[in-house]
Amino acid sequence: MRVNRALLAGLLVVVLWASAFPAIRVAAPALGVIGLSFARLAVAAVALLIVAVVVKARFPRREDLGWIAACGFFGMAVYQLLLNWGELYVPAGTASIIVAAAPLVSVVVARVLFSERISPVTVVGSVIALAGVALVCLARAGVSLSAAVWIVVAAMVVQGIYHPLQRPLLKRYTSIEVACYAMIAGTIMTLPLVPFDIDALLTGGLAPWLAAIYLGLLPSAAGFVLWAYAVARMPVAVSTSLLYLVPPVAVLIAWVWLGELPILSELLGGLVVVAGVITISQVPRILARTKARREVRGSIAAE
Repeated sequence: MRVNRALLAGLLVVVLWASAFPAIRVAAPALGVIGLSFARLAVAAVALLIVAVVVKARFPRREDLGWIAACGFFGMAVYQLLLNWGELYVPAGTASIIVAAAPLVSVVVARVLFSERISPVTVVGSVIALAGVALVCLARAGVSLSAAVWIVVAAMVVQGIYHPLQRPLLKRYTSIEVACYAMIAGTIMTLPLVPFDIDALLTGGLAPWLAAIYLGLLPSAAGFVLWAYAVARMPVAVSTSLLYLVPPVAVLIAWVWLGELPILSELLGGLVVVAGVITISQVPRILARTKARREVRGSIAAE
């Protein structure tokens, strides 16, 4: 039952984070790269602080402040700044596809920091999913390896670093506490940069601010709590593989919200991405069940 709840939380995060890409396209040009980053983080931090008070969250221990700072730096401050910057020039669907490669970085980081095993199934599934990512990247004419694309690639790398960094904290704290700590740390780190976009924040307009508030409350506050819950209950390779589902969902939302029409190659690439996710998350279960059945049959035959 716990695994099912974790999977459900992960799938909900997929929808929330997919919707963030078109929302950024709406808010970033008006509020500025730094302005949107701070507004989104601040809204999320306030929401999580309220929840933390209600659930009587604990203060972090001094020895965990380094992990919290790392999570706030990579997963909140730097990721938000880079993604907002890149999406000024890169379509929402394309940006989501690039960020979809983050799980590969996560698997490598988990291997280096925590000696987590990388199974052959994970490798095969990752290759399949990346093939889908590449297919969608090549689908849109006019999108080349420009500086803006490399900025989004950098956002993908720091996001991939962030996911496994939560694991030591999630062994000692709840998902709400970890999300709250990281969000506050990211907000504090972004605060000194706010004067550079203060004018944009003050004159941004209603629609961009509504998009920023939405980003803070749902993809950030609710999304990171749900994601921390999922990561704590599933292996990194399985939980982060769900993020491969974000691009096809983001392409669909961008189509409805922004009128960014998907083309056939993008849809085919999305199906390949889904196939990679299924390979990573479901094949190990199928193999384990098959092995268990064979062992049961063997023991019965031996008797």
